[in-house]
Amino acid sequence: MRNNDLGAAPTTTALSLDQLPSHQWATVLDVARPDSADDRELVLRLTEIGFVPGEAVRIVATGTPGREPLAVRLGHTTFALRRHEAALIHVTPGAANHG
Repeated sequence: MRNNDLGAAPTTTALSLDQLPSHQWATVLDVARPDSADDRELVLRLTEIGFVPGEAVRIVATGTPGREPLAVRLGHTTFALRRHEAALIHVTPGAANHG
């Protein structure tokens, strides 16, 4: 065993919601920090509608062509998000307690 392996905590892979495979539950970690005024408004809107740390989320469907929009299930509500909106939401796959 190498020294840097001692006591190492298991790692959790975080990814953006737009990269989550369809129908896989995940837990919201955070919403990205905005770079522009438009992004600030978008991040605020995403937070206001419930994309906050600890919430269970999954992609239930994708549109065609171009796989947009994404139908995203959050709690008991389904939202349509564009990929660039979903890319701002960071999640941990398979860790959601969706009841």
